[in-house]
Amino acid sequence: MRILMIGDVIGKPGRRAVQEFLPGLRHEYRLDLVMANGENAAGGLGITVSTAQELLESGVDVITTGNHVWAKREIIPYLDTMELPIIRPLNLPPGAPGHGFMLKKKVLIVNLIGRVFMREYDCPFRAMDSLLSELKDETKVVIVDFHAEATSEKVAMGRYLDGRVSALFGTHTHVGTIDTCILPRGTSYVTDVGMVGPADSVIGDDADSVLHSFLTQMPHRLSVGKGKSIFNAVLTEVDKITGKALNIQRIQREEEDE
Repeated sequence: MRILMIGDVIGKPGRRAVQEFLPGLRHEYRLDLVMANGENAAGGLGITVSTAQELLESGVDVITTGNHVWAKREIIPYLDTMELPIIRPLNLPPGAPGHGFMLKKKVLIVNLIGRVFMREYDCPFRAMDSLLSELKDETKVVIVDFHAEATSEKVAMGRYLDGRVSALFGTHTHVGTIDTCILPRGTSYVTDVGMVGPADSVIGDDADSVLHSFLTQMPHRLSVGKGKSIFNAVLTEVDKITGKALNIQRIQREEEDE
């Protein structure tokens, strides 16, 4: 199976880039499954029904999220009904709306969120232990989006799940890392996939707004950057019989100058 994970999609520029590049990538690499982190798809913060539908119509099969999943409250009822293929982090406290995993095309897709430099979520390590024990007979192919801030926590999770999941893709920082690899027991790994959004920005936000915030330490509304977008994704091929990764590579594209 060929599975593509698209980095955090930032606002309209990110959605535009997904629409431009994904159809060609699906054909070029004969993709079986496409995931995208969509928690910033609506104006750079949160996801709405219409922005989710845009991503799905562009060729995304499953949308993962993270700490901004509740930013647009209109999406919450859809998380409970699974009318849209959107999942939220598995290790949120009991009673949180939505679902932390999904079976799609015989693949178990899981969303986790980190705790280091984040909020006090439930333990992602133990949450994965419990889920894998519960669903061990469902499928061999398990893909995890670990939405976390600290590189150490992501690397630790990769080592912890090595050989028990097919791939662990880090998201959240919007800065792609160069450590794509297959871990010793057969798990594809990358610390951060990166983002799909404006290249001339600070992790997707307008650079001037971010600089103003850093320099003054005053509350300041941030807006999505403008101009051409970059497209960061990671492709892995998995043996669907064993669930082990066969290879992993970065996929990077950039829009032409306007």
